[in-house]
Amino acid sequence: MSTTSQASTAPTQAPASSPDWVRRPPTSAELRVDALIAGALFCAAVLSTVLFRAAGGTVVGDPPAPWVAVLCLAVTLLPVAWRRRYPEAVTAVAGAAFIVTTELGVPEALILNVGFFLALYSLGAWSRHRRAARVVRWAVLGAMLIWLIVGFLRMDHLQAEGSEVGSLAVGSAELALMLYTVMINLLYFGAALWFGHHAWVSARNRAQMQEQAEQLRAQQNRVAEQAVVLERLRIARELHDAVAHHVSLMGVQSAAARATLTSDPATAERSMRLVEESARRSVSELHQLLGTLRQEDAPDPGQAVSGNAEHRNAEHRNAESAQISVDEASATLGVEQIPALIDEARQHGMTVDWQVIGRERELAPLTSLNLYRIVQEALTHVRKHAGPDAHTDVRLRYGGSAVEVEISDDGAGRRARKTAEGNGGRHGIAGMRERAAVGGGTVLAKPRSPYGFLVRAEIPYTYESAEQRSTTGV
Repeated sequence: MSTTSQASTAPTQAPASSPDWVRRPPTSAELRVDALIAGALFCAAVLSTVLFRAAGGTVVGDPPAPWVAVLCLAVTLLPVAWRRRYPEAVTAVAGAAFIVTTELGVPEALILNVGFFLALYSLGAWSRHRRAARVVRWAVLGAMLIWLIVGFLRMDHLQAEGSEVGSLAVGSAELALMLYTVMINLLYFGAALWFGHHAWVSARNRAQMQEQAEQLRAQQNRVAEQAVVLERLRIARELHDAVAHHVSLMGVQSAAARATLTSDPATAERSMRLVEESARRSVSELHQLLGTLRQEDAPDPGQAVSGNAEHRNAEHRNAESAQISVDEASATLGVEQIPALIDEARQHGMTVDWQVIGRERELAPLTSLNLYRIVQEALTHVRKHAGPDAHTDVRLRYGGSAVEVEISDDGAGRRARKTAEGNGGRHGIAGMRERAAVGGGTVLAKPRSPYGFLVRAEIPYTYESAEQRSTTGV
């Protein structure tokens, strides 16, 4: 119960196109890198101060005690370790410590500016509270401006005192140092603000691209689900034609049996046996279809077209019009028409070899139709991906318990791309698997080595679904 309530109250990330979008928090690896950077800057600043004093460098005024200088450097630079997690606080602390450190006369400028640059940059790049970031930014810049003005006033006062005593050396040194400081601050402040803002914009653009990629993947998955559903609808229509064919034969044979029942009992019995066989086949094919359409992993057509009703319905109608444009006489198609299909492919410039292996035997109409459709789809696959120059072999094998059709090509000397489940360009292979599954068969589709592609479908002569076996009590 608590888990559910926590999940329901958890904040959701606003889309990147929304004004409320915030950048993701820093990772543990990024925090470790920031800690290393802060430690390196602090050590470099201490070393710079020691070397400056050892080299005999001088500063205006009395330098602070070593421990005071080290403390000021630590307060200014060590908060950089949290620059991505708490950019507002780090910028405020670093700005205040920068002013205090400079006022105390700590002989270090370069590393302090680098640390303050990182703080200002992180404020623009990583702040998740844009209003607070603007307040801190302008407050720090205002404080820096006031500090510089106070410094100029102090310098002017020193120059006035120096002129009374006849000395301008101190004033000149103060002026040069102040101008140098202004130039450095303008450069660092401007660069930090510019780079920080553009880093935040780049992160937002990356988030938008990631969201668009996720939406595209969801749309591709939805189209793939629709393709499977529509393929099953087409199978259902073709099964309807096959069952209608059986029922028509049953009617003809029943009429013949009734007409010859008294005059020719043997003929009547033979007609009734044909009726029985046709009825058995019709029931078997119906159970096969129900077993396929009731699979647990079958997508729900209502889910496949949910969401934006008008747009999804338009997609559904367009895909359906393309998928269901089949011959109304599809029940007459079967393995007997595969040679005509191959002749048609040859007329389009394809090189196709056809071979029948094993002793031919009668196939169920639905099995024969599905084998024909698998060959048709495989030849379309070859023509689309391998080109008309590819050499294709089509073999129909009659085995002991199953019939097998194999379509292979040489890829016209090009390496075949690996076929991935759910790839938007491989819906035909998913349709082949659906057709074979209706009769309890399987389809193997994979690239050949080194070139080409192979499709092998195997369908048993007799197949009973689990539902059918439970119905018949077998």
